[in-house]
Amino acid sequence: MQSIKVKSPATLSNLCCGFDILGMALNEPYDIIELSKIDEHKIIIRHTDEFNLPTDPKHNIAGVALQSMMDALNYEGGFDIIIEKKIKPGSGIGSSAASAAGIVVAANELLGKPFNKKQLVAFAMEGELLASGSRHADNLAPCIYGGLVLIRDTSSLDIIELDTPPLFITIVHPQIEIKTSYAREILPKEVSLKSAVTQWANVAGLVSGFLKYDYQLISRSLQDVIVEPVRSKLIPGFDEVKKMGIEAGALGGGISGSGPSLFMLSENQNIAKSVESDMKLIYNHLGIDYKTYVSTVAKSGVEVI
Repeated sequence: MQSIKVKSPATLSNLCCGFDILGMALNEPYDIIELSKIDEHKIIIRHTDEFNLPTDPKHNIAGVALQSMMDALNYEGGFDIIIEKKIKPGSGIGSSAASAAGIVVAANELLGKPFNKKQLVAFAMEGELLASGSRHADNLAPCIYGGLVLIRDTSSLDIIELDTPPLFITIVHPQIEIKTSYAREILPKEVSLKSAVTQWANVAGLVSGFLKYDYQLISRSLQDVIVEPVRSKLIPGFDEVKKMGIEAGALGGGISGSGPSLFMLSENQNIAKSVESDMKLIYNHLGIDYKTYVSTVAKSGVEVI
C-alpha cells in the first residue's frame, strides 16, 4: 500500500476516580487521517479543518509521534498527512490522542505492522508530551486498543483491557477553553490519607462494576474526591449537569479528561438522550455555546476505512 485512511476515535479519560489510569474509546466523534508514502525523507502535514493547528512536524502532535516511529525504524522515506479533525482541540475528549494514535496506527499499517499496540502507544506518547507536557496514556491506550483500558503503570506501559456492560455515553462540550497543562498545574500536590483511601475504593469498585456488569456498583463508584473538586470550578454548569443527569436516570459522570467536556454514563439510549436534552437546557440558559454527543463504547480503536 502507498496510502491509507483511518478514523481515530474520541476518548473519555479518568472516568471520575481513575485519574491518569482509566480510559474509554467512543464511537462518536472521531478524526479522519489520510497518510501517503513519499520518496523524500520528510513529513508534510495538511489540515482540512478550521482549527489552524501547526503544520510544522516538530510542533504538530501527529508529526512528533510519527517522527518517533520513523526514528525507531531508521526509515528513509517520508509521509504526506491529511488530517480532518472532528474532535476539537482542548475539548477534553482526546483530540491530541486521536492525532497521535491515528497517525502511528496508520503508519504501522502502511509499513507492514512492525510494531505491536504497546509500542504504538509509546510512540504516540511523544505527541501527547508535546500537547500536555506529560507522558500519559489514558487517552492514547483506549484510542489504540479500543474499549475500556486500565493503565496500571505508565513507565512500563502495563495496559490491561477491561470488559464493560452495554453503556451509552452522553457528552456536552461547552465551547470554552481549558488548557490541559493548566488543569494539571492546579491539582493538589498532596492528598489526605482519608481521601486517598476513598479514591482507591472507588477505583476498585468502578473496575469491579464494569467487569461484573453491575450497573449499581458502577454508579456508586463514579465519585472523585481529589481532582473533580478542583477542576469543576473551571466549568460553568458543572453542578447542574451532574444533578440533572442523575435525576434523569444516569449512572453518574463527571469531567472528561481535563475538561471542559462533561460526560454521563447511562444504561440505555433513552436515558442518554434525556440527559442530552437536560444538558442543552442548562447551556442554553447559561448562554454558552456547546456541542453534545451520544455515543457507545468503541470496541476497536483506530480503524482503517
